[in-house]
Amino acid sequence: MIIDLNETTVSTVARKLVSVREEGGAVALGRVLTLIIKSDHRPVEEAILAANDASREHPMRVIVLVTHPDDAPRLDAQIRVGGDAGASEVVVLRAHGAAGSNPESLVTGLLLPDAPVVLWWPETPPAAPALDPLGRIAQRRITDSSTSPEAADRLQRLDETYRPGDTDLAWTRLTRWREQLAAVLDQPPYEPVTAVQVRGASSSPSTALLAAWLGLALDVPVSWQYERPSDWDQGIHSVRLTRASGDILLERRSSTHAVLTQPGQPDHDLLLPRRSLRECLAEELRRLDPDPLYGRVITTGWDELPAPVQTHGTAAVPTETVTVAGDAADDA
Repeated sequence: MIIDLNETTVSTVARKLVSVREEGGAVALGRVLTLIIKSDHRPVEEAILAANDASREHPMRVIVLVTHPDDAPRLDAQIRVGGDAGASEVVVLRAHGAAGSNPESLVTGLLLPDAPVVLWWPETPPAAPALDPLGRIAQRRITDSSTSPEAADRLQRLDETYRPGDTDLAWTRLTRWREQLAAVLDQPPYEPVTAVQVRGASSSPSTALLAAWLGLALDVPVSWQYERPSDWDQGIHSVRLTRASGDILLERRSSTHAVLTQPGQPDHDLLLPRRSLRECLAEELRRLDPDPLYGRVITTGWDELPAPVQTHGTAAVPTETVTVAGDAADDA
């Protein structure tokens, strides 16, 4: 069910939520958190659909705040419940002009009492998420460095502004890669890794984060390379681990499959699909405390990474500028 409330107020929306639950017999007792989705101007239907899917694992209230600062002052709202909201209840607020000047006041009256708050910017986040007016009321703050091609220094900015509770979906997309690599190193021979090479598309910040994690976890030199879109444009391409007995190569051959090559063993075909937005969001909502590993990777691991190189065919050319932002569809 979808209910539109045009030129309304937050208190009117709150009262309508209560009446909808009473009339429909629904209760909010099973909601475990409030998810705030913040956007400027842009439609957020993809984000709402991902939240609806994730709500089947994490029942929640979703508050979507879309601001239109250049318009005349007005607040429009939409309430979605039942089949239009998955296992959540969705409140979409469209704040026009001065009505959106104080975002915290718009959402405070709609938060679930005594429930954690998670804030998600599906597109461009503020310069310092933890210092944002909405960020200050959230236990977790989710960004996505893959969605801002205009910000070439996005990972550097995440490093400089990191606070416990921050996370980024470019990191979440690495889970399957990290699992596969950890499983390989958990098998004999138990030799130390002496060098690491990571390659991926220039539009994939996950490539840089994977390199930072491997350097931090293995304490070895890591080289990372960006490939031209004409050579590879599907996120992370490969990871090569060098050991005394020979190299281990995990190489993605398509958007869904990879090949694992190890010394003295036949090649193994692996299913390694890209993770959907719903999967990444659901994983982030499983923990409402800070992620200390991400914190170490985006700060210490990132700071210790050497500059990347840009490949041109078979040659690798050093690059001074770290450009690690692009379209999320081209990420890990």
